[in-house]
Amino acid sequence: MTSGIGLCGAHRVGKTTLAQAVSHATGIPFLKTHTSHIFQQHGLDPAKPMAFDTRLAIQQEILAAGEAVWRQETGRFISDRTPLDMAAYTLADIHGTTTLNETAFTQYLADCIEKTNRYFSTLIIVPPGIPLVHEPGKAALHNAYIEHIHALITGLCHDDRIAATVSRMGRDVLSLEARVAQIITHLP
Repeated sequence: MTSGIGLCGAHRVGKTTLAQAVSHATGIPFLKTHTSHIFQQHGLDPAKPMAFDTRLAIQQEILAAGEAVWRQETGRFISDRTPLDMAAYTLADIHGTTTLNETAFTQYLADCIEKTNRYFSTLIIVPPGIPLVHEPGKAALHNAYIEHIHALITGLCHDDRIAATVSRMGRDVLSLEARVAQIITHLP
């Protein structure tokens, strides 16, 4: 396991900006993931509904792309996403009537947990709270959906199979400076 610091949270909660700011303040290398780029490569809009098999295939690609970024760094780093974020988006698309390949999904979830344990020693949950800003190519600005993803990520981070230390940022911490200061207090 490397000593990665992963910011976990729904889309549009400021993870990338925050990870970059923490990197700048501490000198810890920032490793950016490229989720939106993978959707664009396939001509998909993450804000639009898609068949579950399509969602799972895209999320598997996103996980592989994230791993390619994370394994480049053998020391400490900070990243704007973790495999648990990816698992949460996949879980969010499962409903009582969803048809899915249970074996493929179970393996994907196991891969997300294994890669979290391999690359991250610290997970920091970033809750919703900052004003939502639309950006083309990003998931929908739907408060209830963002809260749904946040709840899934929080649950995944506290799963007993996760080896990383988990902390969370307060919802009332909104300024970038205060968010950076709070994260720095959680660093090992």
